[in-house]
Amino acid sequence: MPREIITLACQECKRRNYTTTKNKKTKTERLELRKYCRFDRRHTVHREVK
Repeated sequence: MPREIITLACQECKRRNYTTTKNKKTKTERLELRKYCRFDRRHTVHREVK
């Protein structure tokens, strides 16, 4: 299957807060989204981790 589950980690506190799916064949670079971090209590950049 081309879609795989990935984990998103906050770049401020380094905690892994979210999981989502990504198509590995069309998107080869790491995913980066602005999401809400409940530990920082604000929106921060979340980046895909291994």
